[in-house]
Amino acid sequence: MLPEVITLDFLCNSQESQYLDRKSAKIKPADIARHIVAFANANGGILVVGVEDDGKVTGFNYTSAKNINDFREVPFSMCRGNVSFECEEQKVTVGNQEYSILIFYINPSNDKVIKTLEGKVYLRVGDKSKLLNHEQVTQLEYDKGERYFEDLIVEDSSFEDVDIELLDQYIHILNTSLTGEEVLEARGLYRKGHLTNAGVLLFSKFPTKFLPNARLRLIKYDGLKMETGKRLNIVKEINFEKPIPRVIQEVRQAINLQLREFQYLDENGLFKIIPEYPEFAWFEGIVNSLTHRNYSIRGDHIRVSLYDDRLEIFSPGKLPNIVNLDNMLNTRYSRNPRIARVLSEFGWVKELNEGVKRIYDEMQMYYLNSPIYSEPNGNSVLLVLENSITSRQLRNDDKIALLISENKIKDLNEYEIKIIQYLMVNQLITVKKTKELLGRGDTLSRNQLNSLLAKKLIEWHGTNKSDPNQFYSLVSKREKVRGK
Repeated sequence: MLPEVITLDFLCNSQESQYLDRKSAKIKPADIARHIVAFANANGGILVVGVEDDGKVTGFNYTSAKNINDFREVPFSMCRGNVSFECEEQKVTVGNQEYSILIFYINPSNDKVIKTLEGKVYLRVGDKSKLLNHEQVTQLEYDKGERYFEDLIVEDSSFEDVDIELLDQYIHILNTSLTGEEVLEARGLYRKGHLTNAGVLLFSKFPTKFLPNARLRLIKYDGLKMETGKRLNIVKEINFEKPIPRVIQEVRQAINLQLREFQYLDENGLFKIIPEYPEFAWFEGIVNSLTHRNYSIRGDHIRVSLYDDRLEIFSPGKLPNIVNLDNMLNTRYSRNPRIARVLSEFGWVKELNEGVKRIYDEMQMYYLNSPIYSEPNGNSVLLVLENSITSRQLRNDDKIALLISENKIKDLNEYEIKIIQYLMVNQLITVKKTKELLGRGDTLSRNQLNSLLAKKLIEWHGTNKSDPNQFYSLVSKREKVRGK
């Protein structure tokens, strides 16, 4: 990202990137139009005119002020669309010579594709301004909401393709007296006797009849990675090819059957059984992928992959429009607003950032690592939930409820319960981590650990009290038996 303060050193010596480009003032003004367009169609950026590719300042000193003004006018005269930008002229002294350079601060266009005067569309990709073909331009228009893939009419479809039972459920939720066709028309899902893409995805009996990759594939692997050939390690595979509301219902049940369960000590000191991931986290991740995936990408489908140590949710298409990995916790934008509305009325879809925030909160409540979002290949979204399976399996094998008597649990204060909760998910805890966990100082944290040591619920590991690597763990089954 761009630094808060733009210095000459930054403009001249930084590597050209997604957000920075340098051009000589010796080029024609028209030659910078494609770079302005490219930045506007991407995430914005800075275009410096008067600095060579190698960072040498050559400026406008050799030419006229009129030529400088020709460059200033490029966003207005040589670009189609309303380019949002600021332009600044700076005087730069190099040696004994004074130069003028122009700096364009270009903002991203969030709702319209910007083109050159000739109608060409460019997109900033890395340090290049890439010319887009017709298909790529259409995709960019979808991303910016200038047109919606979900609104396209599916000519081969008709009302006969509708899952009437599912539509009746929706009508009941809406509590309306409209007919099925009228409801679909009112939601923009049915026009001129045909379903739209959104109508197909939400209410057709067989969405893949029209959109072959409108499916979700659940795969469970034995191990930590996918193997192939003779070592193929798929132990469960289910394809879900029904309308989105039915997929949501069925995949929730299917995943719950595949997840393992573990013991957990709640804040009241009672043992409960919980799955290896909080249900809200993976379920919200799946609903988000079904709601916001890029359905115009026909070559791939949603995949939910279960490994021994993690759950992955892969969705075709990068994050929509103004949403990116840095702002996704606080920024809302729906690529498929009609789909999002219907699923919200079914009761599944939250506000985009609200759901993502709660995924983080739920993982934290389970003492698990934060969710990991990424955009593989820049054209998909991947959510990874890690489960601390090794630590949890150890705790499960120990049958911790049998090691800690109910009487001892009743004697624990709220801080001690928090420490035990943490250790049921994680193999060890340090004094530093205890301070972070409890939000208290060194003395109180050490006192809680010493109290648990005295109650023979945890054990200390280290060579001496000054050992920088010392830590505490739950008392092992072996230790418990030996202490009887």
